This record gives sequence, C-alpha cells and structure tokens, in this order.
Amino acid sequence: MPASPGGARAQRLAYALLFITPALWSVNYLVARWAPGVIAPHALALGRWVLAALILGAFCAGELRAKRHAIRAEWRQFIVLGALGMWVCGAFVYIGGRSTSAVNIGLLYAASPVLIVIASALWLHERIGPSQAIGVGLALAGVLHILLRGDWPALLALQFNPGDVWVAVAVACWTVYSLLLRAWPSAFSALARLTLTACGGVLVLLPFTVWEAVAWWPTELSWKSLALVAAAALLPGAGAYAAYSVMQRELGAARVGMVLYLGPFYSAVLAWLVLGETIQGFHLVGGALILPGIFLTTRK
Repeated sequence: MPASPGGARAQRLAYALLFITPALWSVNYLVARWAPGVIAPHALALGRWVLAALILGAFCAGELRAKRHAIRAEWRQFIVLGALGMWVCGAFVYIGGRSTSAVNIGLLYAASPVLIVIASALWLHERIGPSQAIGVGLALAGVLHILLRGDWPALLALQFNPGDVWVAVAVACWTVYSLLLRAWPSAFSALARLTLTACGGVLVLLPFTVWEAVAWWPTELSWKSLALVAAAALLPGAGAYAAYSVMQRELGAARVGMVLYLGPFYSAVLAWLVLGETIQGFHLVGGALILPGIFLTTRK
C-alpha cells in the first residue's frame, strides 16, 4: 500500500535530519571544551534541560493539556528516559571530558551505533541486511580513521582512565535510551514526549546538581555560564533530541544510530570554522568512508 503524502514527507524529513542532527550535536563538543572553570557538569546539564523543556513545552502546551491523563500513565517512562538521556548522557560526558582525551571519547561513542544495530536486531527484531552490515563497517572504519588521524598503529597505544569509564557508561545508556524510545509506545507526539522526558531528566538531575554544588564544583552565575547553558539547550539539547525522536519514529533505532558516526566528521568542520583548527587529509578519507556507510545502512 503506498505511503500517504504526510507519511512520505515525514520520511523525507527524517532522512534530511540524519545529516543535520550531527551538526547540532557537535556544538556540544564546543560547550564541553569551554565549560571547565565556568560551570559544573551537573549544573550545565540541569540548566540545559530546564531551558530546553521550556522551549519545547511552548510548542506542545496544547497537546500536554489535552492528554494530561496520559502523563499519569507514562510518567515512569519519562523518569527512566530522562535519567538515561538527560542525566547520564549529559552530566557524565561533561565529567568524563575533564580527565580523558577527545580521541578516547570519540572511540567510545563510535561504538554506540554498533551496539544499537546489534541490540535492535536482537531485541526489537529490526532486520539488518548484508548491505547495512557493510555500511556499519565502512562508517566505523571512517570514524576510527579520523579519530586516529590516519595513524592506525596508535590504536594499540590507547590508555584508559577514570574519565573513560564515565563516557563508557554514557555510551551504554545512550544505547538503552535509543532502544526504549523505539520499544515503548506513547500517546504523545515526538515533541511532547521529548518535553516530558526532559522534565523527567530535570527531576533526576536536580538532587545531583545540589549535591555537586555543595560537595564538589560550586558554580558562579555569569554571562559566560548562561551562554553555555543556552547554547547547549538550543542546539544539542532541544534541537538535536527533537530531531532524534522524529528519526526514531520514522526510520528505526538501528538506522538512526548511524548519525553518531557523522559526529567526528562534523566536529572537525566545526572546529575549523570556530576554533581555527585545520582540516587534514585523514578527515577527507574518513568522510569518504562514512558517507557511503550512512547510505548503505539507511537505505531501504
């Protein structure tokens, strides 16, 4: 049966978002780089999702009022998803980034799409064909080539520290978040569901932020800290997560997990534009592997 015009438009939007969303997420690399000494990890994550929830809620307030009875039915899901996607995948990455290298973080996150593909096939029974398996391999090779700067023997010299553990936990929780988002049915649209999930994340983040401020990293309110919160809330927060929810609904967890492969490629471009870092040959080789990998994995 042919897809409805609305369904076809939603599919086209989802495929376009595959290439837009990593650019939004890449802003988080800049935020994480500028945050130390300005704002504490949990405070940054909390501010990010409070602001994101307010922004998202403004666009779906009518739906939330109309379906308030469904909130009572799904509140446990919002708490779990919020803990995974907003607390762990927010604050833990900021904490880990203080004591580990960008190469190690990138390598750990590069494993997430592979975990999502495997778990989607085993748990959600999403079919992964031979061409998609080849696409996963090409994209992973491209990511590793970029992260290792073309020096593959450097893979044997990697060392892990406590920061890697924080990031590894975040990667595992992102995999679970992606699968639960697909597996759990919801009465809400993608935008309204994300708003409620952000509220669940705020509830989880709040006590940890207070504990952090008292015991570890007090944060002084400043224009710079507010700017970091706003940047994290608008682009890698509300924008990227809303896009991810739409893609999950239209394309499935395994295909959408591939957007994480574009992260290092986009980050290199963003670092070139904003920080003045140069784009080198290994970036181009990596991109030449990643892009066909994305095509093979996401095509029908």
